[in-house]
Amino acid sequence: MKTRRTTMRRFRPTACLLSLLVVAVLTVFGTGSAAEPATDAATAGTTTVAAPDAPSRAASAVESLGVPGTAWYEDRRTGTLRVHADSTVTDTDFARLRQVAARFADGMTLERQDGRLRTLLSGGDAVYASGLRCSAGVNVRSGTTHYFITAGHCTDTASTWYTTSAQTTAIGPTTSSSFPGNDFGVVRYANTAVPHPGTIGTVDITGTATAYVGQSVCRRGATTGVHCGVVTALNATVNYGGGEIVYGLIQTNICAEPGDSGGPLYAGDKIIGILSGGSGNCATGGTTYYQPIQEVLATHGLSVY
Repeated sequence: MKTRRTTMRRFRPTACLLSLLVVAVLTVFGTGSAAEPATDAATAGTTTVAAPDAPSRAASAVESLGVPGTAWYEDRRTGTLRVHADSTVTDTDFARLRQVAARFADGMTLERQDGRLRTLLSGGDAVYASGLRCSAGVNVRSGTTHYFITAGHCTDTASTWYTTSAQTTAIGPTTSSSFPGNDFGVVRYANTAVPHPGTIGTVDITGTATAYVGQSVCRRGATTGVHCGVVTALNATVNYGGGEIVYGLIQTNICAEPGDSGGPLYAGDKIIGILSGGSGNCATGGTTYYQPIQEVLATHGLSVY
């Protein structure tokens, strides 16, 4: 397994805008899921009962292959590991995945998905840093110091954030970044004159919530605005390629597009997670993955307000 790393940076004070929507650009692009069964068990996965440790052993086997463009999670309803392979996975690598599926016929299903699973960085109307645009997930604080949380794949390469792509008004410095392994970053509001309300759009955020399968949730991003759906899986792992593997993600059936990453996943007035990546688009639908918010807050002693 890839070791999670957290990097701390020293940066010069700057200024920061943000109401709650800073758009990062990590959406996994590729639409729909054209299921391609790996074995008979894959097509009958909804009725198969796996050995208790089969999903975890299958997950270790899949990760050890190191195939970019794959994502997987344990379906607790069926007791199986569900593995998705995007369009970039070669026939050779897909055959290797099939071999693993055959070894764990009662504990793993394998499906092809159209499109490409990846992180995307682009410009937008939220926060900017040296060629990047990202969405702010939620405003938080520690004592009297205020921050916003966004995606770690954005903060991992950016030291200072700005209110516009022209970088004329500084927002503030990245104070912490964790990616891969996790996918979250923390940026400090260095300009006290910049408003930083504890809201997501018009929704006043009063606390956090833990995701559960079937939960009704919404996502907000700078590119596509608000879209809603349900949580479809927990503790998902995504291999974005290039050694960038992220663990423990929330999976939903909500669409997203470039510039939406880093934005918040929420239910009512409770923040749940931060957008990491996804596949598809908001014209045809998609799948998205989120970093749970509680880990970020606990790691840095932060709280919503």
